[in-house]
Amino acid sequence: MTVDGLLLAAGAGSRMGMPKALVPGWLARGVQVLTDGGCAPVTVVLGAGAEDALPLLEGTGASAVVAADWKEGMSASLRAGLAAAETSDADAVLLMLVDLPDVGADVVRRLLDPPPVASTLRRATYAGKPGHPVVLGREHWAAVAAESTGDEGARAYLAARDVELVECVDLATGRDADTP
Repeated sequence: MTVDGLLLAAGAGSRMGMPKALVPGWLARGVQVLTDGGCAPVTVVLGAGAEDALPLLEGTGASAVVAADWKEGMSASLRAGLAAAETSDADAVLLMLVDLPDVGADVVRRLLDPPPVASTLRRATYAGKPGHPVVLGREHWAAVAAESTGDEGARAYLAARDVELVECVDLATGRDADTP
């Protein structure tokens, strides 16, 4: 079983006042969380501020892909990450957003137990509210990429399917950070 970690970090971070990929420590922390949680390899999807963010990945062991159409929203990041994963032999990807400062490796490990297979659809919840990370088995990648639009990512795809929900409120809040 192989699970690629995809860290989505392409947005401009307008409410943050800077691309979230450039918030000190967030990229390295996100890569470490995915690695410690059991994902290998880890790919970071960049967009806004990509030139400045690339050096921040040195020494993390992660690779990067740039979503040239990042201004279209989270779906562009998702499509770029899934396209990069297509070249691997992974059974699944675990999608994590860079702006989840309290989501740690323990959440990732919980989502990867039992080990995902190509048909897996699994999502972290926090007090019953769906959130991130999300596990997508390989057989869903093409459809997710085709159906993702705007800043919704895979939300509509997941809402229309039977997704295994994994409660993680005992480990984190799952809230994203949108302001400094």
